[in-house]
Amino acid sequence: MPILWLVVILGIVEGLTEYLPVSSTGHLILATELLGFKASDWEAFNVAIQPGAILAIIVLYWRTFWNVFTGLFRRDPDAWRFTRNLVVACLPAVVLALLLGDQIEALLGNAVVVAWALIIGGVAILIIERLVKPKDCGGVQNLTLKQSALVGAVQCLAMIPGVSRSGATILGAMALGVDRKTAAEFSFFLAMPTLSGATVYYLARHHDQVPAEMVGNILIGAAVSFVVALVVVKLFVGFVTRYGFGPFAWYRIIAGSAALVWLTLR
Repeated sequence: MPILWLVVILGIVEGLTEYLPVSSTGHLILATELLGFKASDWEAFNVAIQPGAILAIIVLYWRTFWNVFTGLFRRDPDAWRFTRNLVVACLPAVVLALLLGDQIEALLGNAVVVAWALIIGGVAILIIERLVKPKDCGGVQNLTLKQSALVGAVQCLAMIPGVSRSGATILGAMALGVDRKTAAEFSFFLAMPTLSGATVYYLARHHDQVPAEMVGNILIGAAVSFVVALVVVKLFVGFVTRYGFGPFAWYRIIAGSAALVWLTLR
């Protein structure tokens, strides 16, 4: 397969899965292996194209971010609570990444870990959807300090490939009584500092794995992920508000099971 095709496919996979509770990292690893390439060889590329998906959130929610930014200067309580909640939710991942960075990176090429994480995560989604009855909390700014800190702690589970950062944060928020829409948007907003920090941290440690000839491919992959993520995010909130997360749970279970069979037989 020509490298350009792989670059485009991985960009589509990143944009399609980054904000869905199905694990973008897990899908990128499995897609790379399925197409006949070593996941470890494309690890840096998969991290480097994440800014494309991040930019999609900035474009779609620019008005929200602008209101928060200007609200900070106006000493608007909602703007300060919004900012506080994001900062607090980011801290656990920052601390864990600094403490266990090497151990976490060792898992990034393990397709078997991804397959099991997809299955277990799917079962967890079904359980939470059945047992938890969240109530409308009126937006990210209305989350409590405790809720934000706990969502941030749950987000750390996504350092295991296949768990899904968005899935962990959304379901963690719902388990704490947060409604689906607010949980999804909190996950979107939290992705910006979390993914940006992870990308910068990884590339600072492994810049030697990004040769000059790969930069063009990274830009193409990031552009593709940006366009796809724009569409996915616009549709996602309305979909889960109406249908819930059950369809994603069953997808995870089926995809993870199929991956395990394929990895065993290949």
